[in-house]
Amino acid sequence: MAVALAGIVAAAVMATGTAAADPVPVQPAPAIAVPPELDSAFYRPAPELVASKAPGELIAARQVNVANFGVIPLNVDAWQLSYRSNNSRDEAIPAVATVLKPRGSAPDKLISMQIAEDSLAGYCAPSYAVQQWSLSALGGQIVVPAEFAITQGALSQGWGVVIPDHQGPNEAYAAGPLGARITLDGIRAARNFEPMRLAAGTRVGMYGYSGGAIVTGHAAELKQSYAPELNIVGAAEGGVPADLGMTLSVANGQATSGLIFAAVLGLTREYPDFARFVNERMDPLGQALAAVKNNLCVQYTSSLLPFLNLKGMLHTAGDPLQDPVVADVIDKTRMGKTVPDMPMYIWQANPDEIIPVGQVNTLVDTYCQNPGATVKYTREHLGEHVVTEISGGGPAMLWMKDRLEGVPAQPGCSTADAGSLLLDADGRAMLLGTFGEVFASFFGKPLGAK
Repeated sequence: MAVALAGIVAAAVMATGTAAADPVPVQPAPAIAVPPELDSAFYRPAPELVASKAPGELIAARQVNVANFGVIPLNVDAWQLSYRSNNSRDEAIPAVATVLKPRGSAPDKLISMQIAEDSLAGYCAPSYAVQQWSLSALGGQIVVPAEFAITQGALSQGWGVVIPDHQGPNEAYAAGPLGARITLDGIRAARNFEPMRLAAGTRVGMYGYSGGAIVTGHAAELKQSYAPELNIVGAAEGGVPADLGMTLSVANGQATSGLIFAAVLGLTREYPDFARFVNERMDPLGQALAAVKNNLCVQYTSSLLPFLNLKGMLHTAGDPLQDPVVADVIDKTRMGKTVPDMPMYIWQANPDEIIPVGQVNTLVDTYCQNPGATVKYTREHLGEHVVTEISGGGPAMLWMKDRLEGVPAQPGCSTADAGSLLLDADGRAMLLGTFGEVFASFFGKPLGAK
C-alpha cells in the first residue's frame, strides 16, 4: 500500500510540476472591498510562509463579489487567490489573482486575462478594481473596468477565467519577466483551486493588450522553461510593447510621455541597479514628479504633465538609453529571446501612437526565423492604440476559441493587412455578442448560462 501511495504522489508531481497540497479554506467575501494597501494579511503574507510554498501553490482564498464599474454586480462564481510566485531573480514573492467561472459550472477551458493595469499603486490592481464598491475608478483606474468587459466575453463562452495582479506586490509596471512568472503561477493556482472545478486536461489560453501584452508575450516565451506542464494552447496579444527602449524614445516629449514615465518608475521596483541609476541621475523635476506619480492610477499618472523630456531628466554624458545599466534593463525586458512553444495571434495598429509598429514587425520576424514558429499577425491601418484594442478583440477571441476547442492553428507564419478589423464579420459578431452579454448581465443574467 505504501508503495502504491508513493507511486500516486509521484505521478501527481510529474503531471502538475508541484506536489498536490492540502486545500486551503475558502473565506467568505469581505463586507466591503478593501484595497491592497489596507489588506496586508492577504496581499503580503509572512515571507517565511510564502517561501515555504511551491510556485503556484495556494496560500489563502476567499470569495469576492465582482461588478461592472464597481457598481453593477456580475452573476458569476468568483474568488481571490493568494499564492506564491517568483520575481525575475527567482526569489519567492506573494501574488494575487481573481478567478471566475459561470455559475455552478465545471469548465474544460481556462483563459488567463492580463489586464493592462498601467499604474503604480495597489488600489489600481485588477483584484481590487473588479470588486463591487471598489473605488478604483474614482481613483483613476479607467482601464481595468473597460477591459473587464472583454473578460466577460470569455465567461459568456463558458470558459473559466484567471486575472492575475501581474505587476506584483510592488506594482512593478512594465516589468514583463516578473509579470510572466506571476501569470504562469496564477494559472497553476487556478488549476489547484478545487472550487474552480476545472476539468482534467483543461486547455489554457492567454490574452493581453498593451500593458497586458507586455506580460502575455513574456509569459509565452517563458512558459517552456518555467511552467512546461501547463497545457497552454495559444496566446493572443495586441498593441505589443516588444521593445521598451523604442517605446520610450517615441514617447519622449510627446503626449504619451506621462504613461511611459510611469513605466520607468515601475521598472525601478523590480531592477535594483536601475533604481539606483534613476535615483542618482534624475533631475529635481523628475524626482518631484516621481513622488507624485508613485501613488497614482493610469488616468492621472498618464495625464499629469504630458510632453515631458524623459531623456533630459536623466543626467548622463549622452543618450541615457546607451548607459550600461539602462541598456541592461531594456535588454531584459525586450521580447524575442525565445520562440513560444504555442501558437501566437498578434494584432497591431499600423499607426499606433504609443507602440510603434516597427518593434512588432521585428518581433514577428524574429520568431518566424525559426521554422517551428506558429504566428498569425494582423496589422490594422485605419486604427490607433485604443480603437485597435476594440476592433481586434473579436477576431482575437475567435482565434482563441478555436485553439481552446482543439482546432489546430495553421502552422508557420502569416502576416495580413486590414483597413479595419471591424470589417471581419465573424469578429464583429463576437464583439457585439460580448457587449450584448455584458448588457444582459446588468439585469442579473448569469454569464455563460446556456
